[in-house]
Amino acid sequence: MTRQDIDFRPFDCDNHYYEALDAFTRHVPDEWKHRCVQWCDIGGRKHHLVGGKLSRAVVNPTWDPIAMPGALRDYFRGNPDGRSPFEMLSEREALPAEYMNRDARVTRLDEQGLESVWLFPTLGVLYEELLKHDVPAVKVLFRAFNQWLDEDWGFNYRDKIYAAPYISLCDVDFACEQLEWALARDARLVVMRPAAAFTEHGPVSPADELFDPFWARLNEAGITLVIHAGDSGYSSNGYAGDSFASIFGGAGAKYKPSIKAFSIERAAYDFLLTLSFERLYDRFPNLRIASVENGSGFLEDLFRKLGQTARKSPGWFSEDPGEVFKQHVWINPFWEDDSYEIVDIMGAERVIFGSDWPHIEGMPQPLDYVDEIKDLDAASTRLILRENTLELTSAAS
Repeated sequence: MTRQDIDFRPFDCDNHYYEALDAFTRHVPDEWKHRCVQWCDIGGRKHHLVGGKLSRAVVNPTWDPIAMPGALRDYFRGNPDGRSPFEMLSEREALPAEYMNRDARVTRLDEQGLESVWLFPTLGVLYEELLKHDVPAVKVLFRAFNQWLDEDWGFNYRDKIYAAPYISLCDVDFACEQLEWALARDARLVVMRPAAAFTEHGPVSPADELFDPFWARLNEAGITLVIHAGDSGYSSNGYAGDSFASIFGGAGAKYKPSIKAFSIERAAYDFLLTLSFERLYDRFPNLRIASVENGSGFLEDLFRKLGQTARKSPGWFSEDPGEVFKQHVWINPFWEDDSYEIVDIMGAERVIFGSDWPHIEGMPQPLDYVDEIKDLDAASTRLILRENTLELTSAAS
């Protein structure tokens, strides 16, 4: 099918906002700001201090001017012209209103031919890692951040924009509080980074029974938990720099390939495999987990590991863990992944379309993605482009 053949409006599971200048400060009490996020000026440019340390996760957290949507598309397509990623990012534009304003965004969705979108942070998925050793500050910051998000975007705006409150498992009572607060405001999904929960006592598996009160409420509510790419704290153990911004070697550096580029996929792989190994779905059979912007290249090995582990540990799993995984997990591949292979592995009913718009790694226009699945039959195309994400959004109670 081509874009001209699509007789419905797709539902994009991966759109982003750019945070307002006061997104991390508006509701943080003054006495906490030095432990959370502050603005600083270095050489005439504004940057964030997170927990008192300079963050260089992005070049310009004021966002103005901003790189073009899909600026790195050719790079991720295989870089046929051999251009530097820095050259691809050189074109900038004044910050469009729809990146920060929900009414302008609704207008743009209509122009793009989209029915609805899930909406995620840009910086909000990066800052828990920088504060993880200060659990009280994590709680103060993300309680305030979610309040800002509700005010500026809302968790269900006109049944068009479904912004996801950010959940941290740093404290189970805090996670339950934030989930209840979000549910009361018609949240249809919540988001967290794929990482171990960093508590006052150190890192803990997210599937540990310590967090059962959170999973029980999520299971009861029926809304979708999204694990979205972010800073999951993965180390490259000396093979490459460990800052989130080090994938391209840093501004002004000559680009060279690095294993750091695979940290996102490693984080999702470990998170999802752990939930299965610790039998979370046996305890909470109504859970629905969507993996967004984490890629899908790890899936073949994940199913191999599930099968091997089941054979090595007879009696541990009550059912085939691979089949249980498919019942509870939805996958949003990177747009440059082999979508047909992922459909073969997961089934079309467990694959969801996301454009990553307007980020530089995503599609210049969301419906450019249709070309990536043009050889699928009409029913599978509709499932991936609309029905699966609609189902995951509509089941809130």
